[in-house]
Amino acid sequence: MSSVTDTKSGNRTRRWPGAIGRSSEIRILAVALILAAYFEIANHDFLLTSASLENLSQFIAPVAIIACGEIMLMIGGEIDLSAGMVFAFAPFIMHFAHEAGAPTWIALIVGVLAAAVVGLINGAVTVYLRIPSFVTTLGTLFFINGLTLTISRGTPVSTPEGNDFAAFMGAWGYSEIIWTVAIAAFMHVLLRNTRWGLHTIASGANPLGSSEAGINVKRLKLGNFVIAAVLAGFTGILEGFRITSIDPQAGGNQIMFLAVAAAVIGGTPLAGGSGTIIGGLIGAAVLGILNDGFTLIGINAFTFNMILGAAILAAMIFNIHVVRLARK
Repeated sequence: MSSVTDTKSGNRTRRWPGAIGRSSEIRILAVALILAAYFEIANHDFLLTSASLENLSQFIAPVAIIACGEIMLMIGGEIDLSAGMVFAFAPFIMHFAHEAGAPTWIALIVGVLAAAVVGLINGAVTVYLRIPSFVTTLGTLFFINGLTLTISRGTPVSTPEGNDFAAFMGAWGYSEIIWTVAIAAFMHVLLRNTRWGLHTIASGANPLGSSEAGINVKRLKLGNFVIAAVLAGFTGILEGFRITSIDPQAGGNQIMFLAVAAAVIGGTPLAGGSGTIIGGLIGAAVLGILNDGFTLIGINAFTFNMILGAAILAAMIFNIHVVRLARK
């Protein structure tokens, strides 16, 4: 009897390493905790002051929200390079709508709808004209950037101020991270517990087989382009309310690449077919910890970019090779 129990216990024990090896969230969470512990030991102001925690949350939030949209696209084998420009474009549309007399909340909806139109164009060109999403969104990246600079004349403007709505959207220091957690939770449920999400994963893993099984792959891709653009635009609006200013040069390629990096570090391969929202959220946290930690211990931004590049390469190598070994 004891031998049977020992055997079962042994099997259970042997399953744990394999489960950990296959869980991208557990791996990246362990890395995040180790990094946080290291920077806290190196500088006790890293986690123990409210200002440091607020700065950390404000770095993580926009990257994580945009990463949620990029993950949906990357699972399906696509990418949106224009997200950083939509990030700057949507707040200006909100501003002009508000200047035209619309209440703040209606102006915000107009800004988000403008972002959705960009996503719809990206999706339609990619899906129906069969242009690679890299090329499509590279084109809209430059177009939206030029359009934003033209309508803004390259000049920052102020966001609507002096009301509770502004504080709710982002003026309070921790508003963005609360929005981030709420959006990540919603996107996690969408990806893992709905037909839309499960079909997105299936179509990314096997587009032809999914199409033959009756899944409308084109509609999924089109919808995910819209989701990615809406999240990018909404993030730009949140950032505008946080800093009480809308800058036509805000966001740009930097925040888009950080979002993609967060997705990759969190376990979403560029080839598609798999990925998790939680992994992307933790990936954004890792980037935030590295950025904030390096700043506090006096290492410059150039080194951060070196570490970021190495982290992306390490994550891809690990996901491709170590997980393959774990499955054996």
